[in-house]
Amino acid sequence: MSQIESRSINTVRVLAADVVAKSNSGHPGAPMGCAPMAHVLFSKFVKVNPADPTWISRDRFVLSNGHACVLQYIMWHLLGFNISMADLQNFRQYKSKTPGHPEANHGVDGIEVSTGPLGQGISNAVGLALAEAQLAANFNRPGFNIIDNFTYVILGDGCLQEGVQAEAAALAGHLQLGKLIALYDDNHITIDGDTDVSFTEDVLKRFESYGWHTQIVGDGDHDLKSITAAIENAKLVVDKPSIIKIRTTIGYGSLLQGEEKVHGAPLSANDIAQLKPKLGFNADEKFVVPPEVTEYWKGINQKSLAYYNDWKKAFEAYSVAHPQLASELKRRLSKKLPDNLKSLLPTYTPSDPAVATRKLSENVLNKIADAIPELVGGSADLTGSNLTRWKTATDFQPPASGLGDYSGRYIRFGVREHGMAAVCNGINAYGAFIPFGATFFNFITYAWGSVRLSALSKHHVLYIMTHDSIGLGEDGPTHQPIETLALVRATPNLLDLRPADGNEVSASYLAALEATGTPSVLILSRQNLPHLEGSSIEKALKGAYTLSSSPKAKVILVGTGSEVSLAIETAKVLATKGVEANIVSMPSWKLFEQQTQAYKESVFVEGLPVVSLEAMTTNGWHKYAHYPIGIEGWGLSAPAKQAYQHVGLVPDVVAEKVLKVVKHYESVKPEWKARALL
Repeated sequence: MSQIESRSINTVRVLAADVVAKSNSGHPGAPMGCAPMAHVLFSKFVKVNPADPTWISRDRFVLSNGHACVLQYIMWHLLGFNISMADLQNFRQYKSKTPGHPEANHGVDGIEVSTGPLGQGISNAVGLALAEAQLAANFNRPGFNIIDNFTYVILGDGCLQEGVQAEAAALAGHLQLGKLIALYDDNHITIDGDTDVSFTEDVLKRFESYGWHTQIVGDGDHDLKSITAAIENAKLVVDKPSIIKIRTTIGYGSLLQGEEKVHGAPLSANDIAQLKPKLGFNADEKFVVPPEVTEYWKGINQKSLAYYNDWKKAFEAYSVAHPQLASELKRRLSKKLPDNLKSLLPTYTPSDPAVATRKLSENVLNKIADAIPELVGGSADLTGSNLTRWKTATDFQPPASGLGDYSGRYIRFGVREHGMAAVCNGINAYGAFIPFGATFFNFITYAWGSVRLSALSKHHVLYIMTHDSIGLGEDGPTHQPIETLALVRATPNLLDLRPADGNEVSASYLAALEATGTPSVLILSRQNLPHLEGSSIEKALKGAYTLSSSPKAKVILVGTGSEVSLAIETAKVLATKGVEANIVSMPSWKLFEQQTQAYKESVFVEGLPVVSLEAMTTNGWHKYAHYPIGIEGWGLSAPAKQAYQHVGLVPDVVAEKVLKVVKHYESVKPEWKARALL
């Protein structure tokens, strides 16, 4: 280790102690222990350009153990990203650019994905590496490696205990993603103490079984040469992802080094006072980056800038040699959808036969997939049920497997819902892709940790969820979602889309594809549904609209998905009893909330009681409905028709309840539910 390398590493360690101490909150131990591997990684390998942080061929870095974010913030400061010393001093404070865990799309350049929930980062990194392989296979040409980057990860013991990483890592090994390199901070410490109390597996043997290349560095505190050699070796293994186990000392230099006490609490003033002289710093100075360290990192940046400038020249030549490919890549990077997208979407009339909305979803995919090459994804081993593989699809598989190739766009995720969602987040974070993942709607909760991060991070991911209710029938309550849609609706920046017919399915895809900073959940039926009189793509894009109305209406029936046709049939029963009803289809609460107040008032007309129909929990419906009708318990194993009868979601039973509502409001003016609060 040279003098300047030692000085730079110790700068990170001391800064980490100062940053956490000032905020009186955070995790100093991992940044202090990981400083040597981070130094090697960023000084010798990672190629980025802070002046062009979204450069498509940059190396990607993911700090999977996001609690160690002080390490990334300090490295970003040294590298010249938009984190100032003042930002470091404002760590974890109100409206800070340096929150308690890294947040993508939060205002700091170069934070690829949001980490902190352990296991997510390494799983996102699989998606980043997959995206690189796919984009390179489609855009690179002889003499032009326009897409050519590595994805590097630092992760810890906690990440390796979370189930999501096992799902994603196994997939990465199967897919032979050789440009994914993970540095495992093996410090033997979690919050409960030494890993001997709960985590004694042989991690590298497990990863070998997944198909990863593995190495060990025994002294991660000092042996920079071995860390460097291990990363160089990993880069040479092109058909396997790599994990390098690096033995480190958490809180290196602290009086508490090697103990769990240094993991998640600031170092004491006395500890910092002894740490700084030990590492060559003045005990009385805080937030110091020595001039020689600043100059050292400027030199590193110049090397990356030279690589970037060479890439720019190569891309200019590529644009001349392959103008159509260059133009297409620019379109995808700009997130501009094809101009003819809307014209490709199928439309339907009531004379068309009843079809399950999952089948109508397949129709849309077959119409649009070839026109939107950035749309990539697959199913968690339910392709034949989710109907997500379009006719011209090629599987994304290692070329040597004979099952597909890296230019393919259909991903066989296996029975890995959580890993699927995390990988999709990484694919979108790479740029130039709109990923989707599919399973039964009930099992989105298996993936929820990653779905939540899709919303938080503004990742443009489509979740295609079929078998959306008790209408799936015989599989029974273990597979029938009841509470799930309420969870989707309650989640900020997550678009709910439960279409009732073919036109609404087309609208749902259009809304989802155009929502560039928002993930979407398309919630689709197993059972056949009729095409509705009065539906259209344009109307459905408003989130709710009136399908039919009567000047003599005494009630509004509002439904979603399969229950819109129930509302229509219920209205027919009511009409025989002298009660007219307006029918409202409401495929998306979130889209409806984006409309003007005047439009909302035109749908939910003041003075008319609203009854909602949905084969889910009624939670949340009181925002719009005076009387919600739904399911307050679990479903049951039975054919769909009998299941609906069992829970009372059939026209005659519903009509009796609606008549009681109408009678009640003959003498009581209904409180208007859709009025905006001023």
